[in-house]
Amino acid sequence: MSKDTEVDMKDVELNELDQEKLPMTGDGPGAEKNGSVKLKVPEEDVKFTGLSKEELMKVAGTPGWVRTRWVLLALFWLGWVGMLAGAIVIIVQAPRCKPIPEMNWWNQGPLYQISDLGAFNQDKGIKGVVEVLDSLNQLKVKGLVLGPLHTVQKDQADTLDLVSMNPVVGTDQDLLILLEKAHKKGISVVLNLTPNPGADPWFSPDRLPEVLDKLGAAAEHWLGMGVDGVQVSGLAAACDSSDWAKVQGVVQGNRTEVDVKKRALIGVVDGLNSSAVSQLLNSSGVDLILSDVLNNGNSGVQRALSIYSLVSTQKQSSLAWGLGGTWGNHLASVVEKPELVRLYQLMLFTLPGTPVFNYGDEMGLVDQGSTSPKMLWDIEEEAAAEGAGNNETAEAQKTHRLTCRSWFKTLSDLRGKERSLLHGDYFPLHSSSSSLAFLRLWDQSERYVTAVNWGSATLTMDLNYQDLSLPEQAKVKLSTDPENLAADSSVSLDKLQLGPGHAVLLTFPFA
Repeated sequence: MSKDTEVDMKDVELNELDQEKLPMTGDGPGAEKNGSVKLKVPEEDVKFTGLSKEELMKVAGTPGWVRTRWVLLALFWLGWVGMLAGAIVIIVQAPRCKPIPEMNWWNQGPLYQISDLGAFNQDKGIKGVVEVLDSLNQLKVKGLVLGPLHTVQKDQADTLDLVSMNPVVGTDQDLLILLEKAHKKGISVVLNLTPNPGADPWFSPDRLPEVLDKLGAAAEHWLGMGVDGVQVSGLAAACDSSDWAKVQGVVQGNRTEVDVKKRALIGVVDGLNSSAVSQLLNSSGVDLILSDVLNNGNSGVQRALSIYSLVSTQKQSSLAWGLGGTWGNHLASVVEKPELVRLYQLMLFTLPGTPVFNYGDEMGLVDQGSTSPKMLWDIEEEAAAEGAGNNETAEAQKTHRLTCRSWFKTLSDLRGKERSLLHGDYFPLHSSSSSLAFLRLWDQSERYVTAVNWGSATLTMDLNYQDLSLPEQAKVKLSTDPENLAADSSVSLDKLQLGPGHAVLLTFPFA
């Protein structure tokens, strides 16, 4: 190659280098527009490898790192001890939970009396009860009181046989089947062993020792079959006899055995005031006493005094409440008007003690003279039959009964869930000639206020007692007057307006 040629090649290379250094003008296709210098970035990423083990070991023992580790360790333990101390302070300062009182099966839900098994389910007797156990379980019934089932001729003590079942109601085998199926559903079964039902329970004073002996033997017989308790009327006369202790021993004799279900001894008494009922409860030793103190006049003041007298002197687990229960009458026939059935259902379910109902009380069944009313299992069909020729009447009866039954189920379910209603303390808030209000509360659980007005005029109640530290307002839980007291609405406790024939259940939280 000649020298001239070499010079020309060098000029070309320099020109190419000069072109790379020129600024980009954007002329021509593919020209760069936003820079003047091309940079070539390395394709390989730079990876951080950290310190090697040897490098870490070299610095681990240096004074700076040692001090840092000790500081972090000290901070960890100080934080841990601080949290532990805080937890201990919270536990110590937190309010103590109140111990749950002893509760037996007869305190956990309503007792359901079936005095006439023929009228209860189409003359099927005990088998008829077995057929409807699911319906009774839906009502949260915890105990059935059956009978009397034994054979006796009225006022004829010589005909009394407390261990033989009236064949009209069933056989011993029928009873065993009922016991098995009821117990699986958590329902206990009590037999009414009142010797002479519908008359003097013990025939006459001179026959009392003999009859009590028969009662003790019968209680042992039926309890041996798996029955959960015994109920008798005329308690005052029975416990005056020294032979009453024998009956107690038979029924309550298993109390010393551990994990054995207690059998209930239930006494029924009528015509006594609250003070006499309290004394009788002490002297008789029964587990549960059912009296008619709520029937002694319809004054709210008198009822409030009777309730407070019993609650303040007795354990509420020994008290049973009913209206007409001691006589076998139905709730709708005992109260002032059948329309007040839901009002009294609310009162009975929220009083401190065990509510007792007769069959059909859940739907407002009405007595029919001396004949036991037939239970209604198909409400729509029965209402149509009763209101034949009048569709409006039939529809009204059906609506009333369905509403009563739904209300009953709601109350029974609520009582079983809420501690304040199940075993809470009782405080009277208001009473008048035709109204009543009281507070139920337990420890830190939700509080409940019951207010009922069975009179004919609207009342304004002041329920905000300062010594109870009640809030200014409460929320409506249940009401028979949804137009004026809608569920979940708030009302003032110092001026609660309650219409005639209405009831309301209010609630407010623990503060």
